[in-house]
Formats: sequence, C-alpha cells, structure tokens
Amino acid sequence: MSYDNHAPNSRFRSLIDRFGFPHLLSATLVLVAATILLGIAAKATGSGLACEANWPQCDAGPYNLLPGSLPSFYEWFHRFVAMFAGFAIIGSAIAAWRLPDVDRRIAGLVALGMVLTPVQVALGRETVQQYTIDILSLHFWTAVTIFTLFLVATVMVWTPRLTGTHVTGALALGIVALPAHVVLSPVVGSEISTYSPTMQMTQYGVTLTLLGAAIVAAMVGRRRVTGRALAPLLAAPPLVIAVLFFGRQAVNPALEGPYLVTAAALLVTFVAGVALTRGDDTSSGTTGARSR
Repeated sequence: MSYDNHAPNSRFRSLIDRFGFPHLLSATLVLVAATILLGIAAKATGSGLACEANWPQCDAGPYNLLPGSLPSFYEWFHRFVAMFAGFAIIGSAIAAWRLPDVDRRIAGLVALGMVLTPVQVALGRETVQQYTIDILSLHFWTAVTIFTLFLVATVMVWTPRLTGTHVTGALALGIVALPAHVVLSPVVGSEISTYSPTMQMTQYGVTLTLLGAAIVAAMVGRRRVTGRALAPLLAAPPLVIAVLFFGRQAVNPALEGPYLVTAAALLVTFVAGVALTRGDDTSSGTTGARSR
C-alpha cells in the first residue's frame, strides 16, 4: 500500500503528496511527545499555576497573551506547543479520512486521537483552574492515550518497510533505556535526595522511548517473527504500561516493590526477545502470509 503517490486534486492533496502521509503522522507524533514532556516540565517546576491561573491567556503582554516570568514561560510554552500538536492531530485525521489508500484502521486510530484532543484541552484548562491530583492524573493519562494511538498508527504506516532487524534494534533500545528509567526514578533512594524537574522530564522521555520500542517490536514482530519468539514481543507493551504506572507512583515507598518487579520483568522480556529473534531473518517469504 503506498502513501506517497496520489492523484492531486486539491491543494490539500498536493501538500500531502509532497511530504507524504507517513511523515505527517511522524511529525504529529513528535509534537504530541513534546507536549507531554513540556507538561511534565511545567508540573515538575511548579509552573502549572503560573500565568496567574489564567487560561488560555497568561500574565503579560497584550491581552495577557505572553508570559511575564520564567515559571509562566514554562506553562505558556507548553500551551504553545500543544496548540501546534492539536492542529497536527486535526490535520492528520482529515488526511487519513480523505486519502483513499490509507488503511481504515489507521484512520480510526487517528480519528479517535482527534476526538480525545478537545477532552485533553478541557482537562488542561481544569489543571489551571482547579489543580487537583485526580485532574492532573487524568490529564496525563489522556495525553499518553493520544500518544499511544498516534504511535500505533505511525508504526502501522511504516511497518511494511520495517524488517526483523528493526525488531531486534527496538528490543536492544529497550534494554538500554530501562536501566536509565530505574536510575532516574525516586526508587534509587538515599543516593538521590530530591526528584528534580530535570530527572522527571528525562525519565518520562525514557518512558516514551520504552513505549515506542515495545510497540515497534510487537507490531513489526507480528509480521516478521514466528513461533515462540513472538511471545516476549507481545508481552512487552503491557509491561511498559505497568512500569509507567508504578514508576509514576513510585514516590510512594509502598509502590517501589511493584515498580522494581515490573521493571525486572520487562528487562527479562526484552532480553528474551533479543535472544529469540536474533538471526531470525523472516523478512522474505512470511510477510505476505502474516500481513494484516
């Protein structure tokens, strides 16, 4: 299935033809990830209630549209990038439904992400006006859901071009990223007295990397890998979600144990996946049979 060659019948189609639908989805995914990380930065630096609790305005400039201090800048820049991410999400959804050769499953994922976007915007407003733990948590997990929808859609678009080597590479990336996730977590204990904003933002960046690696390995692996090697690949994504959940709560000592257990299980899964898939070149012969 090709996403790069379409008969141009409008400026919109011409733009998509020029840059390609896969690249549009990839750019949208990057913007969604950037929005999440900037949101983490705003929360970690205590900037969520900056801008004098105004939304969508801030606390300086004409009509209070610009930031008046460094904390306000963190919150304002988060909103600024989120605005472009929202436009990209809407554009991706329109493109997915207007281009006839885009898989309807991909279009459905992107459309669901677009439906969740105004919900996320409303939750973002509530984090400024109410700032309760429940709203913050719901705001975060809605963002992760949107990210996951676009991540899956992006991988589906690129999967025909990916091989078993990419599966092994994704697993190897997970093996490298997971220890960094643990080191950056508050679970490390007495050696790190404070869970700094830089550590939080970096850890969540590593988390998104882990989620990407696990989903690439699982989705590409379904097409390129056979037999028992497929089991650890399919187990990786839910384990990453568990690591994210417990890692987010690991400032509570009672949840340090579950976090470390799930992290260890994920590491074993990644290592097993590499051991079972290494040297398994199924890039020819099985693609057509396993393509979905």
